[in-house]
Amino acid sequence: MIDENLKTKQKSGIKRGIYLLPNLITSASLFGGFYSIIASLDGEFDKAAIAILISAVLDGLDGRIARLTKSTSKFGVEYDSLADLIAFGLAPGILIFTWALRSFDRYGWLAAFLYVVCGALRLARFNIQINTIESKRFNGLPIPAAASLVAATVLIFYHFGYEDITKHITILIMVYALAFLMVSNVKYYSFKELNPTQRMPFRLLVGLIFLLIVIAAEPQVMFFVLTLGYALSGPITTLWDRGAKKVVSQQELHHKER
Repeated sequence: MIDENLKTKQKSGIKRGIYLLPNLITSASLFGGFYSIIASLDGEFDKAAIAILISAVLDGLDGRIARLTKSTSKFGVEYDSLADLIAFGLAPGILIFTWALRSFDRYGWLAAFLYVVCGALRLARFNIQINTIESKRFNGLPIPAAASLVAATVLIFYHFGYEDITKHITILIMVYALAFLMVSNVKYYSFKELNPTQRMPFRLLVGLIFLLIVIAAEPQVMFFVLTLGYALSGPITTLWDRGAKKVVSQQELHHKER
């Protein structure tokens, strides 16, 4: 009877045990999000922001390591999504609320909640569309990118000497905009084509080295510029593509009329 049960489990694809390395990295990313929440509640907003950025780096590593080591699993995908919700949804929401949105009363906490719920919706949509959309593009702003921009915004204020709790309408607008971009259909480049195990153009190596040097010189400024640039790249490329398609359709219509 026991042997028959084991055979049934093997045939149905049920496997016992999990892959250790990628899930440890995911756990480290989750810890970064948890530490960020504690730091935000203690008023150490710069440490909270740095913890979110570290979690974003770890989140980028766990998936790539899982693919390189061929240790991807459904458990890993689900665990990664839950960790992302804490590290890039709840942690940035609490950080931005305690640092900049509390003084806006209900508009502030509504903005923070909208960011968190849109991040959760973004993750849920990504999980069901992962095998149906183009791998080169993300459908909507990825939640780690949104969280990184929140963290980079805090760090750029600290860099210029604004270390206290702040109140800027632009930050409130930014949070609402990030929430909208996460659940939108705006396309973002996924960088999945950049495979470190494959040959790449020499100029790409030179460009990456130059970028690392600039980041090392002014890390707070460059993190903000890069994260803001990525967040804006989606709407810009979307408008550009729509404009190009409109021009092509007009040219085709003109040729038909002739």
